[in-house]
Parts: sequence; structure tokens; C-alpha cells
Amino acid sequence: MFRSRSSKDEKAPTGKVTADLSKQPRDPQSPKGRPTPKRSEAQTQRRRASSTPTDRKEAMKRQREARRSDLAKQREALATGDERYLPPRDKGPVRRFVRDFVDSRFCIAEYFLPLAVIILILSVIQIQNIQNISLLLWLGVIVLIVVDSIGLAFRLKKQLRERFPDAPKRGAVAYGLMRTLQMRRLRLPKPQVKRGERP
Repeated sequence: MFRSRSSKDEKAPTGKVTADLSKQPRDPQSPKGRPTPKRSEAQTQRRRASSTPTDRKEAMKRQREARRSDLAKQREALATGDERYLPPRDKGPVRRFVRDFVDSRFCIAEYFLPLAVIILILSVIQIQNIQNISLLLWLGVIVLIVVDSIGLAFRLKKQLRERFPDAPKRGAVAYGLMRTLQMRRLRLPKPQVKRGERP
């Protein structure tokens, strides 16, 4: 009697132990392999887990709201020049310097659109002399813009090499030239320097 009971008793705990061992993913004495999170981080993770939407519509709604708030912050940053929320193409000290360098100068290219409209109106008038004048004006404006842009590009490259010798400058000159084609009051981010004020 005692032997049969003792054998059953011995078998039962071994089954429990194997079940417990199978549930354990690692040896309790071994290190975790990651640091223990701070209480604030753990609470934030719990809040995120609890606030995750279970409904697809709710998730889409939250995503739209987040996108809307990001766009609002970006618009405000474009108006104020706040670096934190600017689009990636406008971020960084190099791009900021390029904007200030262009905004501090008078560029012929910024008047390209108004001049193009005037020349187009003159070319529509059915008088031969006026049409010839409009054609000469058109050629003159294009030549002036090209010459001005080449000079600006050389000066900007020189300044970038002096001020940011180690920073990546890829696309910075093209960024500046594209900015010259916009009228000063329509530029985004808004100009932060006055004309003649060197950055």
C-alpha cells in the first residue's frame, strides 16, 4: 500500500516540475539581456497599450487627427522658422544659412513671374514694334537671371565651404537657387533677415 502511494506521490510532483520548466523561457539565474525600464517609461507603455484603439475606424480617426496636428505644427514652423517642426528639406543649420543668404540679397529671379506676365501681355498686342520689344525684354530678363544665378551660386558655395567645412552640403546650392525664383513675401519658411543684413 505504502509503496504504491509513494510511487504515485513521487510521480505527481515530477509532472508539475516538468510543466513548470516548460513554461519558463529562460534560466532564472541568467541575466535578462535588457535593462529594467524606468517607472515613467513602463507607465507610458501601459497607457499606450490601454489607449490603442480596437476598432479600425477609431484607429483611422486618430491617425487623421495626428496628421492634422502635425501639418498645423509644420505650417506654424514655416511661418516662424521653428526648426523642430520644419519639413526635412528645410531642416538643419546649412539650409537655414542658405535661406538667410538668399533672403539678405536682391535677386532678379524673384521678379521672374511678374516680368513674364508683363512680357506676355506685350506680346499679345498686335503691333510689330511692341512685339519686338517684348521679345528683346524676354531675352534680356533670361540672360540677367542666368548671370545673377551663376554669381549667387559661386558666392554661396564659397560661404558654405568656409562656414560648414565638415557638414553635408548636397543640394544646398540648388535649394538656394529655387528660393530665388519665389517672391520674397511668398517664400516659405518666411525670411528671418532683412535685405542687406548679412547672415
